[in-house]
Amino acid sequence: MEKVYDVTAMGEMLIDFTMNGQSEQGNNMFEACPGGAPCNVLAMLNKLGRRTAFIGKVGKDQFGRLLKDTIEELGIETKGLVLDEEIHTTLAFVHTFPDGDREFSFYRNPGADMMLSETEVDYDLIRKSKVFHFGTLSMTDEPVKTATKKALETAKEAGCLITFDPNLREPLWNSLEAAKEAMEFGFQYCDMLKISDNEIQFISGKEDYDEGIKYLQEKYNIPVIFLTMGKAGSRAYHGDLRVEKAGFTVKAVETTGAGDTFCGCAINGLLKYGVEGLTEETLGEILTYANAGAALITLKKGAIRSMPEPSEIDDMIQAP
Repeated sequence: MEKVYDVTAMGEMLIDFTMNGQSEQGNNMFEACPGGAPCNVLAMLNKLGRRTAFIGKVGKDQFGRLLKDTIEELGIETKGLVLDEEIHTTLAFVHTFPDGDREFSFYRNPGADMMLSETEVDYDLIRKSKVFHFGTLSMTDEPVKTATKKALETAKEAGCLITFDPNLREPLWNSLEAAKEAMEFGFQYCDMLKISDNEIQFISGKEDYDEGIKYLQEKYNIPVIFLTMGKAGSRAYHGDLRVEKAGFTVKAVETTGAGDTFCGCAINGLLKYGVEGLTEETLGEILTYANAGAALITLKKGAIRSMPEPSEIDDMIQAP
């Protein structure tokens, strides 16, 4: 089957409500920002000129329509997006701390994204894609857990490059053991893993990042691993190569979407060079680009609509 799309992603799409000041009465005001990690990644890839498609489910409510309209406007293919007649769109309230870090309150019991069944997945979108991207939040509950597993098998058969960002959100799991199982399931399939510093410590039980990555490489034989370390920057591991690039210093407004922006830039780099074309130099270039993209998105609220322009990323890299 002809590869029409560069990347198809599957998973949650939701509304991130982010704090936006107070009303005259002194009440907290929240801004409704379209979000959800897999779609955030696609939004960045779209900015980089890639053809993308999304598979998932939202409610047939005002928030679901807002999400569909938003990603259509960006040019993300929505024929894989299903609208649920009964279950509402998932909502997340993001509470931001003074340093820009955050915690989440989720309204997802159930949320429409959990209700995507294997019969509703558009498998041809996956077959027509060079890359299939997923996370663990589509494995917290049935029926979407089974749908994700079937989608992964389809991607494997179709020869897609499979990229995985666990995106651990502890409040959404019944137990951390279940979260760990979903991460380990994903590791078995992926060609590229994007993992954060706290996730590698959680999954490997090792304080030292390099030791944690080594454990993953030996156990799952993952060809490419990108490790994000917040403002400290990032590392790439490929075979015997280990490359590290420092982060860019910015005054963060909030960090929502930074990891997803990084992930989108990293996938773009893989599409550009292929796994075979990864050298110390190309990995360094991918890391620097992804670090700059991730730093830029922290200057804005929300994710899908806040992705940096390629020209802004270039400017940041070239700035003295």
